[in-house]
Amino acid sequence: MKSYQVKVGSKVDLNKWDPDGTHSYDGDKDSAKAAFARLNQKLERFQEILYAEHKHKLLIVLQARDTGGKDSTIRRVFEHVNPQGVKVASFKVPTDEEMDHDYLWRVHKVVPGKGMISIFNRSHYEDVLVVRVHNLVPQKIWEKRYEHINHFEEMLADEGTTILKFYLHIDKDEQKKRLQARLEDPEKHWKFSLGDLDERKLWGEYTKAYETMLEKTSTGHAPWYIIPANRKWYRDLIIANILVQTLEKLDMKYPEQTDDLSNVIIE
Repeated sequence: MKSYQVKVGSKVDLNKWDPDGTHSYDGDKDSAKAAFARLNQKLERFQEILYAEHKHKLLIVLQARDTGGKDSTIRRVFEHVNPQGVKVASFKVPTDEEMDHDYLWRVHKVVPGKGMISIFNRSHYEDVLVVRVHNLVPQKIWEKRYEHINHFEEMLADEGTTILKFYLHIDKDEQKKRLQARLEDPEKHWKFSLGDLDERKLWGEYTKAYETMLEKTSTGHAPWYIIPANRKWYRDLIIANILVQTLEKLDMKYPEQTDDLSNVIIE
């Protein structure tokens, strides 16, 4: 899994990361699906222990271009976990109230508490992506935000939050296919926005913004993973694998019962 992690301080050229990659599976979807099912079972169990132990916190950040697969990743990878232990936060255009505060105000309110998993569908990183590409604030403002974000995530980590950040990497041809599929299916028209076409014209500008984001904010306490996401089945497998490996390292245990249950008789 280390091959997908952005090394701290490294330069990122997204053209060198293959969005079609399937590593050793080489297109073997059946084997991948079987492995994914096993990982799902482990994830379900780890989430239950996380919730019961009430000690650790897990924050998952998902960033991607339009049609990158954030929604379907959440739906598939977390299909079997207990909903009461998982919260999804979607970050859309800031409300008037949110605009009256600093850009991290709305984020801090939805970070996970003990025993919880929080999933960010988009995140605070929009303030160095959309804001940058569309010149919503001066460069001298958004350039400072990389450092702000690193300190913010470091504080969360110091307070016991495990942070995993996934950039779902698709190419321009794959985006076209997915937009076309939405256009041709009336039941998916609700997911199609003419604004997506305007954003698509800024592909190169977004590429630069994502590369800088990945370079400046992949840290030891909050690493970025570049996930090949053209093939959804492989995307899900890799993310599930990283999640399970990370949760295993937390060495979580079910809490011990403080009451003596040896003589309990249920009438």
